[in-house]
Amino acid sequence: MKIKLTKGELKRQRDALRQYERYLPTLQLKKQQLQLEILQQLVALTEKKGLAGRKKETVLAWAGLFSEDSGRIKQWISPLNIATREKNVAGVNVPVFEKMDFPESDYDLFEVPLWVDYAVDALRQIIALDKEIEVLEKGIAILKHELRITTQRVNLFEKVKIPETKEAIRVIKIYIGDQMSNAVGRSKIAKRKIEETILEACLPAGRGR
Repeated sequence: MKIKLTKGELKRQRDALRQYERYLPTLQLKKQQLQLEILQQLVALTEKKGLAGRKKETVLAWAGLFSEDSGRIKQWISPLNIATREKNVAGVNVPVFEKMDFPESDYDLFEVPLWVDYAVDALRQIIALDKEIEVLEKGIAILKHELRITTQRVNLFEKVKIPETKEAIRVIKIYIGDQMSNAVGRSKIAKRKIEETILEACLPAGRGR
């Protein structure tokens, strides 16, 4: 790292160090918040996947019956609307699943088999869970990407910028200190020579011989 060995550069490096040391705790806090949120989202994802898996296993027992009314069932389980919102986590917008709306089940209970009502409800739950899982996975991907960037920045400040700036300050201070010492030394020598010159000029001619 090439630096100017001047007082102006010393001030610039000190100002930069203060900025780095003030910004680093903010980055470290953001990193912790992202890590915690990712952990919570992963736990939620595992729970939702487990629930969806259990429901699918239950519905499989009815799979043979679905072929009888698959056409009609499909229209009742096709989502009309998917509602999501955004949650801000450490300055990052993460999608959150809220609900999924389905069309009214306007079939006549006397005209369809008894299992249809159960099947429609179960399939709607599975479809909603699958969407919720998709949203969770997307959110986790966003958080992991931001965590990776934040971690890189933390490492940059901790391992590069702050150590480099401290070293620059040390080198400049040593140089300026040496220059000041040399200047004092030269000043003393010059002062002594001036005093000697004055003294010689004041001595009577021929004295000291």
